[in-house]
Amino acid sequence: MSKPSVAELRPVVHPPGVKDRRSGEHWAGRLYMREISLRWTRHLVSTRITPNQLTYLMVLAGVAAGGVLLVPGPAGALLAALLIQLYLLLDCVDGEVARWRAQTSVTGVYLDRVGHYLAEAALLVGFGVRAADVFAVEGAAADWLWAFLGTVAALGAILIKAETDLVDVARTRGGLPAVREEAATPRSQGLALARRAAAALKFHRLVGGVEASLLILVVAVLDAFGGDLFFTRLGVVVLAAVAVTQTLLHLVSILASSRLR
Repeated sequence: MSKPSVAELRPVVHPPGVKDRRSGEHWAGRLYMREISLRWTRHLVSTRITPNQLTYLMVLAGVAAGGVLLVPGPAGALLAALLIQLYLLLDCVDGEVARWRAQTSVTGVYLDRVGHYLAEAALLVGFGVRAADVFAVEGAAADWLWAFLGTVAALGAILIKAETDLVDVARTRGGLPAVREEAATPRSQGLALARRAAAALKFHRLVGGVEASLLILVVAVLDAFGGDLFFTRLGVVVLAAVAVTQTLLHLVSILASSRLR
């Protein structure tokens, strides 16, 4: 089977609404990854690998990103950041291959969502374990409080995604059609203003895989100069606080909007 060109692929695998989705497309996808993924997809569509197999590889890369944080120093953080980029690439490629072959399925969507839950949770748990000093950088015994805070951040990241996904579940069970993006605007003017302010600051994105991996890399470099885990532990506290705060605010935003009506 001959390989399609990028020009042939683009209108099929990037139809209107894919790259310009405000709530569905990551900024890194719009900025660079969708262009990189097209180059990979044109080689993969002529192979026997299936979209679901690519999704499994995506999950593996994401979970491995959390695991490599057990490697001490900036090296582990750099490996995690690179694996998250591979995770993002595969997240783009699996859907593109599915659209080109007309193999999109409910199973694929489900696996994709579960993969996002697992990968981002693994990264944040790994960050917490890293901050617990399992490498004995500062002492002989690990301080598992930091692992607990990393797990809190991971749970918050999962709940934020679940709150969004459960809107579709609730609407489907209630016999309602899929929600429109404009329904996400809160009915209260005060809440709408607060939502726009939060969206402008984008602090909630810190618990996302790409953003968290970059933060982890930055604090790892800072700690390399300081010789301790101060910045890593500060980063865990920040991500845990952001996750808990955003979980509550996101729930309030959903309940105050028209998404459930």
